[in-house]
This record gives sequence, C-alpha cells and structure tokens, in this order.
Amino acid sequence: MRSLRLTSRAAACALAAVVALGAAASARGGADKVPITTSSDEARDLYLKGRDLAEKLRATDARTFYERAVAKDPDFALAHIGLANTAPTTKAFIDSVARAVALAGKVSEGERHIILAADAGLKGNAPAVVSHYSDLVRLFPNDERAHALLGNAYFGRQEYDAAIKEFVKATAINPSFSQPYNQLGYAYRFLDRFADAETAFKKYIELIPGDPNPHDSYAELLMKMGRFDESIKAYEKALSLDPNFVASLVGIGHDHLFAGRPDEARATFSKIDAIARNSGERRQAHFWIAASYVHEGATDKALAELRTNYGLAEADHDAATMGGDLVLMGDVLREAGRLDEAAKKYDESVAVVSAAQVPDEVKAGNRRNNAFEHARLAVAANDLATAKAKTAEYAKQVESRKAPFELRQLHELNGSIALAEKRASAAVQEFKQANQQDPRILYLTAVALREAGDGKGAAAVAAKAAKFNGLSFNYAFVRSKAAKMVGTSTE
Repeated sequence: MRSLRLTSRAAACALAAVVALGAAASARGGADKVPITTSSDEARDLYLKGRDLAEKLRATDARTFYERAVAKDPDFALAHIGLANTAPTTKAFIDSVARAVALAGKVSEGERHIILAADAGLKGNAPAVVSHYSDLVRLFPNDERAHALLGNAYFGRQEYDAAIKEFVKATAINPSFSQPYNQLGYAYRFLDRFADAETAFKKYIELIPGDPNPHDSYAELLMKMGRFDESIKAYEKALSLDPNFVASLVGIGHDHLFAGRPDEARATFSKIDAIARNSGERRQAHFWIAASYVHEGATDKALAELRTNYGLAEADHDAATMGGDLVLMGDVLREAGRLDEAAKKYDESVAVVSAAQVPDEVKAGNRRNNAFEHARLAVAANDLATAKAKTAEYAKQVESRKAPFELRQLHELNGSIALAEKRASAAVQEFKQANQQDPRILYLTAVALREAGDGKGAAAVAAKAAKFNGLSFNYAFVRSKAAKMVGTSTE
C-alpha cells in the first residue's frame, strides 16, 4: 500500500519501533534496542508477529495478533500502540492510545517516548512527535526502528531530505529491514527523484518478494509516471499474493480512472466493499467512488457515497470520523459552488465533534479547521473582508503551535486572498509555502503564475497538476481544470 499515513494516526506510526524484551534483550538483538515490556513471553511473540505484518502494511492481519497479545497481557503498552495504529476507526485509535498512555509509567523510557509520540500525534502536537522520536534515537542510536520512526515523523512533515537521512541510517544498521525502503521510495517520489524511487522500491521487492506491499508501492510509482497498464500488472501481482490487499484494488481503480475508464474504476472500487473485513476497508470503496464522481462533476452522486461512509461511522459510534466526513462533504459542495450548503456541513462537523467523547485537543483542532474552511468559503464568495477576518482568526490559533500542516493551510489562505486581490506575485510566494503534495495547490499556483504574466511557468505547474496521477481526493477538484490550462484533455 501507500507509504505510512500522513494523518495524526501516521504521526504516531510505525508502531513497532522495538525489538527486544527487557532482561531478555541479548537474545533478540542486544541492549542497544528499545525494550518491550510485557509479563508474558507468549504475548511478546504474538506482538512480534503483529509487528512484522504491520511493517509490511498488512494492518488488518497485524491487528489480530495485537488483539491476542493484549488478551494474554492486558497491560502490554506497546501492543495497545499496535492496536491503535491498525485500528479500523478513529474511535478505536483514540481508545487504544489512551490505554497505552495510562500504562506509560510502567514501561521503559524508550517505550514511553513511543507512547507519548503517539499521543502527541493524536493531539496534533507535531513538534512533540519529533521531539520524542529524536530522544528515542539519542537513547538507542543503533536501533533501526528508532531511526525509522524519526524518519516517518519527518516524512509526515514533508521534510523529505531529513527523512531520507534517517531511513538510510536504518538500512545501514540492518540492511534486511524492509520498511525503510518503502518510505525511501515515497520520499524520493515526492521529490520527483523517480529513478531513485524505483531503485528503492525494487530493493524493497527483493527483500520481501512474497509480500504484496512492495509490488503495490512500485505500482503506485508507475501510476505516478503515467504507466497505467504496467501499474495494473504490478497491482495484480500484489493481489495474487494476497487477494484481500485492498490497497491494490484502490490502485487499479485509479489506473482505470486516470486512463479515462471511470466505469471500470468504480467497478474495481466496488470490489473492495465485497471483500472488506471491517468498516475501515469498506469506507475506502465509497470514498474513492465518491472521488471518481467528483472527477466527472457528478456532485450529488459523490455526496451519496460520502453519506454512506457517514452512516458507517455513525454505526461505529465514531464521532471523529463522522466529523471528517462532514468536512469532506463541505469541500465537495464548496468546489461545486454550493457555498451555503458547504457552510452548514462545516458547522455540523463542529457540533458532532464537540459533543463527542474525544480528547479536547481533537475538538480544538476541529474548531481551528472550521475557521480555515469558512475563510475558504469567504474567498469563494469574494467576501474578502470576511476571508481576512477568518484568516486572522486562524493565524492566531495556529502560528504558536508550529504544526506544519496548519501553517501550510495558512499560506493557502493568504495566497487565495492575494490572488483574489490581483496581487498575483504575492499569491505565488504564498502558494509555494503551502502543501506541495496537494494538486489543488499546484493548480492555484499555476493560476497565480498566469495572472503574474509568467505563462511558461504557469503551463509547467498546470501540467504537473493535470498529470498528478496520485491518490488524492483533491486531485478530483482540479484535474480537468488544470488540463484545460495546458491545452490537454483528461480523456
């Protein structure tokens, strides 16, 4: 599947940052590895099996072993972190992190840093995530998984050069440790170093050829390069190794979509629903079917799929995910020009999350995002006074937190306002500091460059947006518009 997720869940990722068990450390790698604290040897063995699967991005399979480990030792803190990072719902993630935090005083210092990093990621405290993993590396400089964790933290911040250094260190310590090669491939890909990415993914395949994820990751690189038929074959190889590896069905669906076969794309996404083992996998089917409809401008059909996902989250009593679904509905409505309806969805998200049993920091993050969304709505309505007021409100809330994702969103708002005010050069500079992995930002940058009189630069960035060829819902909002800017067709 893709690289480790860039959400708050992924900020706590790589759940298995450990290799040895306390006093028995010498038998499993030595005292230079982070300990694993558990009262049960059987629980430890189950945990290690789960960790191996989790590092291969087989989360649903891994979760079974973590559940069994916790059954053997309910106070097994790292097993609860494993459960968090393989959770099919946000609620389950939050509950498992909370359990691990409650046990943090009973484990080693290294394990405590892993647990507190997970908690910081949940609460949107990005600097604390890096701080905890940096301390982990300082304590265990010869633990490959510690370096991988720090690399993943940098990766989530889009600090790819720093991430690459940590992944390379991990592979130097243990050349047979496969997971960093996956992350290296994605880091190089995000830097447009496709040859290096291909080398990393091929090494990943060489290390664990019988696992689906290496073939899936390589397939995603082929998709990015527009080699759709080759990509499908690589995804099919992954599925031949594990028919339940739903990420590869997601990939094949996108290859069909980008090759101009939307009906085949939706048929492929629908297969996920048929084999889904939990609501998290089932949600992927409806999420990407919704995106396929947005690509075609079929807003109401997209909303129907997102409402299905909302119903799944509601059945799971997962208010945080319900709130996210409402925000995405608002985004779809905003991009369709239905601004009043979008505003209602954004505000409904705040109401749902505010009433939920989730950490206060999660509620605060949802409220901050509401200011961001209303600022975007105001720009879309050309109500620049309101846009500036909401942007100032958002800036006041996020600047001291220094969370990279939120700071990039602030630059997006500043750039959007500058563009609306015909300050195109200023808009370009703001958009360059926004999320460069978001095709919507690439498109806005192209528009700003065109307005600034840089037609050649605008065409180049528009082409990058049009041929983004990535697993991004936002790509659906801009793909056809970007293609028109460079005089190409999406068909």
